[in-house]
Amino acid sequence: MPDETKTTTRCKVLLVEDHPMFRDHLAQLINRDLGMSVCGETDNIRDALRLVQDTQPDIAIVDITLKGSSGLELLKDIKAQGFPVNVLVLSMHDEELYAERSLRAGAKGYITKNEASTEVLKAIRCVMQGEVYASKQMTAKLLDRLTQRRAQPELEGLETLADRELEVFQMLGRGKSTRQIAQTLGLGESTVETYRARIKEKLRLRSAAELYLRAGQWVRDHGS
Repeated sequence: MPDETKTTTRCKVLLVEDHPMFRDHLAQLINRDLGMSVCGETDNIRDALRLVQDTQPDIAIVDITLKGSSGLELLKDIKAQGFPVNVLVLSMHDEELYAERSLRAGAKGYITKNEASTEVLKAIRCVMQGEVYASKQMTAKLLDRLTQRRAQPELEGLETLADRELEVFQMLGRGKSTRQIAQTLGLGESTVETYRARIKEKLRLRSAAELYLRAGQWVRDHGS
């Protein structure tokens, strides 16, 4: 006789997403699938790490923007602590800028929120099977960059920013002060000032006003 336990076992999915309405939609989509079920939900890194340990999910679906920090930091923490969970990044952010960073940080795939539900489920299944998921467009762009090192003009310079620098850059674009950024990220104000100086140098900006202007324009254009 077939093993009924094995055939009825559902893949456990952890959702780490800061937007409640989208998280609810995603949970309904996953729970309707006979092969998957949501085992936990949260919007921040601290609870995500606790849930990974307590629920032992097969896959975690992680957004880049989380409450108080970045999904990239969660990816690094999961990798550093050796948790045996595959991670799919599902985000609104530009895949040209974030897909490669996510894969380097330990993700097994990257998909944007504007994809159809069927494609999201396809990405989840792909990662569940131990494969790496990337859109056809992103795969082509990554191959092009590897062979010709081309970048889109609007990304010029941003690709040189470290993950934390990019996070600070986006928070500046949302109008956050040095003190607010320091409080949100749990850093000292002098550390944030150091990040600001590095960003200005890498982007070849001459003043704080130019930095805020460039960051604000990026956020308006990309919804970051």
